[in-house]
Amino acid sequence: MVGLFNQYGVKGTFHLNSGALGRENVVTREEVKSLYNGHEVSVHTVGHPHLAQVPRERLIAEIMEDRKELERLVGYPIRGMSYPFGTHTSEVADTLAELGMVYARTTASHSSYHLPERFLTWHPTTHHNNSLLERAEYFLKLPYWQGIGLFYVWGHSYEFDHDKNWGMMESICEKLATDSEIWFATNIEIYNYLQSIRQLQFTSDYTIVHNPCAQPVWINVNGDTVKIEGGTTQKLA
Repeated sequence: MVGLFNQYGVKGTFHLNSGALGRENVVTREEVKSLYNGHEVSVHTVGHPHLAQVPRERLIAEIMEDRKELERLVGYPIRGMSYPFGTHTSEVADTLAELGMVYARTTASHSSYHLPERFLTWHPTTHHNNSLLERAEYFLKLPYWQGIGLFYVWGHSYEFDHDKNWGMMESICEKLATDSEIWFATNIEIYNYLQSIRQLQFTSDYTIVHNPCAQPVWINVNGDTVKIEGGTTQKLA
């Protein structure tokens, strides 16, 4: 999967159970940093329990121990995760926020292309076995005036071996890679970018904007795409 993504310039977020690393058919601790270089490694708990069914103490331990081990392996802060089995409650999501998680992906596909309403219950567009080609083609036809469209595919790499459909995934990557307007991004890159956009400061007449963040962002000004460099104040009209 990583090799396929690298070939076509696609980005992925890989959710790992640190307690399973090194088992049969699972990557080893020594492989993690180099294998996922250029992508994102994210929390998936140590032992993959139903988080809505465990005591709060174990919930905290499953998240934090996984995070600590994965951060030790990759050498950068990890601030997001996906829910084991996709199960969660509002109480679980609130606890994740207390633990420093800024996003958590569910398995509740909505078949649309909108941004998440709440990052700690981030619902994807579709599973890779659910009419993926048709959804990709629809995504490529989204009109520009609909604003940002997010095509979020989730799944498990082992499923492609089981279903013998690696060719389908390669076709999707190849099709999307031909569109220069698409930004391939990891979960945390999407989260960070949207936070930067939301921190833009405009004058009351919208003719001047200040970007207090280090990250550059792009906005639409009277039909034109304008880049707002990090730490700058720019006239828009």
